[in-house]
Amino acid sequence: MKKYNFEAEPFSRAFLVHRGLSMNERVAYGMLEAAKYLPISFPENCMLPTVEYIAENGAVGYRFGSGIFMDRARFEELFAEYPENAKELQEIRQQMSTFVTDYRYRSMCTGADLRLRDISACWGGGWGGHANPDYDRFLHSGTNGIRRLIEECREKNKGRDGFYNAALIAMDSLDVVGKRIAAEALKRERTEGDIEKKAEYRRIAETFRRIPMEPAYDMYSAVMMFWMYFTLDGVDSPGRFDRFMIDFFRKSPADDRESITERLWQAMNNERAWNLCISGSDEHGNDETNELSYLILELALKYKYNTPNITMRVHKGTPDALFAKATDCIAAGIGMPALYNDECVCPALEKIGIPPHDSRDYCMNGCNQIDIMGKSHMGLEDGEVNLGKVLELTLHNGYDFAAGGTELVSQQIGDPRECKTFDDFLKLFYLRLESITDAAVRMANASQEAYARFAPNPLRSCLIQGCLEKGRDYKWGGPLYGHGQILAEGIADTADSLYAIKLLVFDKKRYTMSGLIEALENDYDGYERLRHDFASCPKFGNDNEEVDGLCAAITDYFFKYLNTKNTFRGGVYTGGCSTFNRAADNAMKTAALPNGKRNCETNYADSIAATPGNDVKGPTASLLSMLKYDQSLACSGFVAQMKFDKALFDTKKGKEAFLQLAKAYFAGGGQQLSINVLDRETLKAAQKEPEKYKNLIVRVGGYSEYFWKLTKELQQNVIDRTTFAF
Repeated sequence: MKKYNFEAEPFSRAFLVHRGLSMNERVAYGMLEAAKYLPISFPENCMLPTVEYIAENGAVGYRFGSGIFMDRARFEELFAEYPENAKELQEIRQQMSTFVTDYRYRSMCTGADLRLRDISACWGGGWGGHANPDYDRFLHSGTNGIRRLIEECREKNKGRDGFYNAALIAMDSLDVVGKRIAAEALKRERTEGDIEKKAEYRRIAETFRRIPMEPAYDMYSAVMMFWMYFTLDGVDSPGRFDRFMIDFFRKSPADDRESITERLWQAMNNERAWNLCISGSDEHGNDETNELSYLILELALKYKYNTPNITMRVHKGTPDALFAKATDCIAAGIGMPALYNDECVCPALEKIGIPPHDSRDYCMNGCNQIDIMGKSHMGLEDGEVNLGKVLELTLHNGYDFAAGGTELVSQQIGDPRECKTFDDFLKLFYLRLESITDAAVRMANASQEAYARFAPNPLRSCLIQGCLEKGRDYKWGGPLYGHGQILAEGIADTADSLYAIKLLVFDKKRYTMSGLIEALENDYDGYERLRHDFASCPKFGNDNEEVDGLCAAITDYFFKYLNTKNTFRGGVYTGGCSTFNRAADNAMKTAALPNGKRNCETNYADSIAATPGNDVKGPTASLLSMLKYDQSLACSGFVAQMKFDKALFDTKKGKEAFLQLAKAYFAGGGQQLSINVLDRETLKAAQKEPEKYKNLIVRVGGYSEYFWKLTKELQQNVIDRTTFAF
């Protein structure tokens, strides 16, 4: 096998040199070699050792969400930087191109399925997904403790030496980075003129003489150890931070522990950490709120950052003081914390076989996806189905009218003009929904298989329970739970459209199906009266039994159908609604719909709530509509997004009114609430003069973002949402 006598492209060199070994070992050796060259920095505002996930002299690397990835433009730079090795680097690029995980995934998908992805009918897979590693294991065991566990498990699972060898190599890579941090800190300590910074570098170096090989011993060492792993692993979701950090917090002096936690808060904002979860209840219903739960909310209120994404678990025993602190944060306009209801989420997880002692250890990652802390590979977006596009393809029997109606993009299932009853039409819609869902599942499973075969993750396999114990990779059935999550988009638009069809075509017979389809094909041009009548039909979000019931029926059907589909990694698919920032994009690729939407219009339901602006009867009616869903069927985030007038939250009475509303929603079976506290006129002003409103934050799908960073279409979606008051 060929050896390379230069330093550039470390991951690839090690990966290719060990071509005779298992894929687990090859990836692990790539990680180990890259660890010698990963950039390490100490940002001014936090002084925490921050590790980049790609070598400064490399173009290929490994990241949790991408698997093996390649920066082709960086290769061109390497050719110029290492001219004497350009030929060998070109060979490496050519060989590694076939191992890029996205290439493997796409090669395993059919052209027809990828076409459905292109037109935003659905998507599946394509990335590795978020997760919540078992930071508790890492912090309390250190790499030496995990090595002992590796060897204990190897003895119980004979014949899996490749997997366990890779796990050991992954621990070696963590130690390499730890030693490099200590050396870099000492180097900086020698040249630093500022006395306080000099002492800090000395303390970092002393701390990394023990960690990560040995366990953390106080809050300072725990934060240092956590942050080293967290950034090296690619910056994902901290998960139940107040649970796995609390014993270190309590071991430390008050000033020291609060200072290092505040510095960590700065660091997480620097790197845009994803979902940090606080509070919750145990399997017996006991409250698990602690000192860190409150401190996190205090830091969020103090800094008013848009990241990390904070989620607070609530239940019947949630302390009033914590609820009040959360309301203060929401009132500040940062869109956080999102509130999740244990009494809904845990039963949903138990329905798919997760026992109470683990269901109560749920947390969120990414935006709103539900995970089991340190025990699962399921809390991610495996795919999504655009229900509005499904309805469009049903009405036009497989033709894409957002692109002119000339291309048949989905199989012909039946001509809706031949439907005699609304039930006949609904059956056609469900058949189309099954077909599009099947495509999303096929792509998701292709992605899962591509990652399992060609991009195993030996690092996370050490920090997700079940992997070492079974001798199976994190990507290939190792975690205790391997369920999947495929989301729904455009729910309210679809329900409103279906109800309008039922009312005007079948019940009142005011229009024919042929006439409706003709109007839709012409994007309502010349059919203004018809459009007015269909757009004027009752809408979801106003406590209307018929519309709401239809909305619940289609989501129930979708979720139950998903439950019949198996994941590649060993579980079943479940559903949810966590739309990130895709609402406007999906709307633009969805043609005219019977709710009055015109071709490519961007106003589209971005959560389980009404299409923005359609819920006109107040917050109680809006929430009552959302309670028509069986939310215990949703095992991914089932996001209820609402916008309230800022003036409401400026008073104690207003905050109390919101709290009572939220508690009533959760008592009625609601799963989640995400709240924007905004002033419509301020939003409109910020859209016109963004430079004056750089600090304006809004909640978008499952995360918060600065308003000026959103696309114009997404900004308008936020503006169009109904602003509630009492």
